[in-house]
Amino acid sequence: MATTASDTSLASVTLEVADPEAARRFYTAFGVDAYIRLRASEAPTAGFRGFTLALTVSQPATVDGFVGAALDAGATVLKPAVKSLWGYGGVVQAPDGTIWKVATSAKKDTGPATREIDAIVLLLGVEDVKAAKQFYVGRGLTVARSFGGKYAEFASDESGSAKLALYKRGGLAKDLGVPAEGAGSHRVVLGGTAGPFADLDGFVWEATGALAPAP
Repeated sequence: MATTASDTSLASVTLEVADPEAARRFYTAFGVDAYIRLRASEAPTAGFRGFTLALTVSQPATVDGFVGAALDAGATVLKPAVKSLWGYGGVVQAPDGTIWKVATSAKKDTGPATREIDAIVLLLGVEDVKAAKQFYVGRGLTVARSFGGKYAEFASDESGSAKLALYKRGGLAKDLGVPAEGAGSHRVVLGGTAGPFADLDGFVWEATGALAPAP
């Protein structure tokens, strides 16, 4: 039977952490616990793990609310939330080492801050975006947006899980404010019904069901 895009869309994101209970407390306080899974791991890892999870929200006040909640729960700032040409956003690192970006395309608030997330994107930093894109197309994913060898985003289903996108590793590290060097485990496992396999950059997929969206 032919593999379809829905067979291999990103169904879940599992973060591998040293202390799952502590991580669960952090992500509950941060407000993203419904979108990720946690698993205990002591796999060696150093430097940039090659990925980030990016939250898209509606306005600057909501960005500040998520960043503030993360900092109150123990995160550290990699890039403070500031205005830019494309909008407003900042970057934080969770106590388990995972890097999160929170951003909006809006430059002004239109109402009170909320705790609503419009989208979550799992950005994988890859050595060759075109080659990685073709690898995933061969696995049945459908490209939703692509900008040459710089960025590619895949179509997602309606499961409420994160979208999957590819970014040049060096460019992603620069955007996050960290050195591009890293070694060891990525400390993230992607879930889809077509797993298991590993992609060209060593990101591991496993067979899994969809993660139910938050109510």
